[in-house]
Amino acid sequence: MREYEVGFIIHPRLEEEETNAVIEKVKGWIVDAGGEVTDVDIWGRRTLAYPIQHQREGFYVFLQTRMPPEAVEPLETNLRISEDVMRHIVVRTDE
Repeated sequence: MREYEVGFIIHPRLEEEETNAVIEKVKGWIVDAGGEVTDVDIWGRRTLAYPIQHQREGFYVFLQTRMPPEAVEPLETNLRISEDVMRHIVVRTDE
């Protein structure tokens, strides 16, 4: 198991309940892949540096996780095809 930080920006059109559902869905993908979420850091709605999908704001979330390396690719695939996630990044934080 390695430590990773998963950061993603959720589309601002979503209501609070829908935003929480997206966060829980991402956490579920990590747990289903054999990982665990150790910390959730919700930055909330922020102005973007540049427009993404014609939006000027997004809802920022960062998850500290521990998961096997083979779980990263399926997680990134799920984040990429999710219509509610505008951008994402997965960074290895241990070493």
